[in-house]
Amino acid sequence: MKFIVSSVLLEKRLSVLSGVIPSNPVLPILDHFHFEIKGGKMIIRAFDMQISMTTELSVESADEGRLCVPARQFLDTIKSLPEQPITILMDEEKMSLEIISYNGRYKLTGEDATDFPAAPQPDGLSKVTMPADQLTEAIASTLFAVGSDELRPAMTGLFWELGKNTAEYVATDGNRLVKYRRTDVQSETAEPVIIPRKALTLLKASLPGDNRELVMQRSEGQVFFDYDNIRLSCRLIDERFPDYQNAIPTDNANILEVERTELLNSLKRLAIYTSRTTSQIRLKLSPDRFQIFAEDIDFSNEAHETLAAQYEGEELEIGFNVKFLIEMLNNLNSKEVRFSFSTPNRAGILTPIEQSENEEILMLIMPVMLSTYA
Repeated sequence: MKFIVSSVLLEKRLSVLSGVIPSNPVLPILDHFHFEIKGGKMIIRAFDMQISMTTELSVESADEGRLCVPARQFLDTIKSLPEQPITILMDEEKMSLEIISYNGRYKLTGEDATDFPAAPQPDGLSKVTMPADQLTEAIASTLFAVGSDELRPAMTGLFWELGKNTAEYVATDGNRLVKYRRTDVQSETAEPVIIPRKALTLLKASLPGDNRELVMQRSEGQVFFDYDNIRLSCRLIDERFPDYQNAIPTDNANILEVERTELLNSLKRLAIYTSRTTSQIRLKLSPDRFQIFAEDIDFSNEAHETLAAQYEGEELEIGFNVKFLIEMLNNLNSKEVRFSFSTPNRAGILTPIEQSENEEILMLIMPVMLSTYA
């Protein structure tokens, strides 16, 4: 089999699929790309037994056939080539692949494609169509808060619930929570799913940033995404997601409004002076002053800043992990943000003051116990 393809286009597609390749595959063949030439198209697939990702692109070829190729070695070769049309020869009998560039030939030994596990297929349980940029924005707003503790598997994914006219996405790691809600989604199903972190990362890297159509299909234990000549399927996390609604405090009488970038830059400076163990900063709030304190007792380092802000409520001192606050503020686009507090031992709520018409973002962060300052 012989086909010609752009090196740049091939590298772009392979780089996306390479995120699926496991570092320690349960089957040796899973560290390969599955190539298939059919009807003038090249179909490439990667699989780790949990996530399958397939892409296709047009090639100059009248041949048909398939072969598995070592993923890392093949991709590294394509990456190192300058932009050019390259010719690829695949020999199914000898299980070999040869890359021919302007000034070189590179031969790899492949594997029998019949040994590559088949990809799961949707059974039509449910189907939703939406603009791709809606899901892109939802993932970008929540992915950072997805947990990594394997002992709490429900938190290692994004909770996604579709209503008749709404879509709600929730991520939490136990220390913070992000709820992203859209009110411009049409769906016939309200069945919630939990999508694992790895699949979310792959979607974020490959979803188009415009309003091209995305189709999501749900099957028993699986979810499928079709967009931009890519299909991604993944096994859902079969766990009960925490009752996040009851975790969000509602009686928050103390309100702080502050310029987001100014606060973010202040926290980045003060983070230098926090303890490496606790990363704790202290917010001291009063109607006429907003101060932030940082201290590393072990090294006798300390710093504080006073920021311009609007505050309504009682005098309050509350501690937070500065790394969490920085990450949350980095994932908001609003010029100004609003913090809502009740007491020093209850969660604080962070929301953008300016929001798009059809979206709502709420972030929750748990406080830390304040250590005594010298």
